[in-house]
This record gives sequence, C-alpha cells and structure tokens, in this order.
Amino acid sequence: MRRAYAYFAALVGLICVAFVLAMLFLPLNRTVRSDVLQGFLIGFGLAFVTAQVYARVKAVRVNGWITMPGLGDPGNGVLLRAACAQLFPGPVNTPEEAVYWWANSDASGAPLTGRHQYVLRFPPGGLPPTNAFWSLTMGDARNRFVANPLHRYSVSDRSGLVPGPDGSVEVCIQATPPAGRERNWLPAPDGKFILWLRVYEPGPAVLDGSYVVPAVARAGGGTP
Repeated sequence: MRRAYAYFAALVGLICVAFVLAMLFLPLNRTVRSDVLQGFLIGFGLAFVTAQVYARVKAVRVNGWITMPGLGDPGNGVLLRAACAQLFPGPVNTPEEAVYWWANSDASGAPLTGRHQYVLRFPPGGLPPTNAFWSLTMGDARNRFVANPLHRYSVSDRSGLVPGPDGSVEVCIQATPPAGRERNWLPAPDGKFILWLRVYEPGPAVLDGSYVVPAVARAGGGTP
C-alpha cells in the first residue's frame, strides 16, 4: 500500500484532532467565516482519513497482490468508492464481470523494479480460472504503459505463452529479453513498476476467494 498516502492520512488526522482540541479548550475569537473554514477543513480531513482506513479494512492482500472484493456490487456507497479511488485505482465492475489484482512488490515485500528479474509462475492447472480470458498488464510507477521494442504491454491466455514440461506457465518480467524465452517475456522499465492481473468472467474459485494469485518471485540476474 502507498506509504505516502498513509503518512499524509496520519498528518491530516493529527491536524483534525488539533483543530477539534483547539475549538474545545482554547479561547478563540470565533466568527462565522472561521467556523465555516474550520468545518470545511475538518470535514475534508476526516473524510480522507476515513476513506484511507476503510480502504485498508476492505483490501485483501495475498502474496503481494491487492484486491478489493465486491467493488461493483449494487448498493455500495460513496465511502467504498472513495476508498477504491485512493487505494485501488482500477475499473469498478461486478465480480461476475471482472476481478482485478495489482502488485508493486515482490514475494519478499521489496518494490518491483527493472533492476531485477522476476518470474510469475502459475503451477500446473493454476492459471486464473475464467470463462472469458485473463491478462497480466505492465505499468510504470505512474501506471502508464512501458515502451519496449516488442510493443508488448501485457500477456494473456491468448499470447501463446509456452508452458514448461510439467505444465506450469512462467511469465518472465524484466527489462531485458530472457534468452530463449521471449514468448513468455513481459518487458519492464528500468525503474519501479506496477502489475495488474485481470480476470474477465472469472470462475467460481475466483468469486469465492479460494483462488490465490502466485507471488512475483525475484529471479537471478539484474543489478543489486
């Protein structure tokens, strides 16, 4: 989760508490203008902090991947949408239509960066269960497509990924082409990046939460 948002939320919370304490215990010359301004600032701050807290309550993080189940369910209120916008900046659909995960860290919790090489290994029979298709998309630290000589910005079940002898499928995530494994290569930038896994018309294992996305494991190679 984004540390900058967490630090900012903590700061805003402290400021709100200071405002409230000052109003209760300090002899202030109150005017309509100052009350309106303080009410606006405190209201904004409390709304931001509440959305941050709620986002962390609703988010599910497994193997470095983050998802927020049920975002598109009918009847969700403004608070959940605000939490989604702050922590999970992806499309909002009903789970039956699509489920999304995103990751910016590897299996050890270290940030994903093109200085290293990674492997996302789906075990035999472990590809995302879907009645439509799935895709793994690469984005830089600003969540934008990464320019590369192959003009490849994602891989999917329609990319012709080559399985291993045991039936597993490994996606090579790195800045330089993996020798002999270009079909399974998802090009990464030199700096930090974000991964999105999308499953459209997901199967029952995704909908009931029993499907677990494998961790992005750091492989050999790259710079320290």
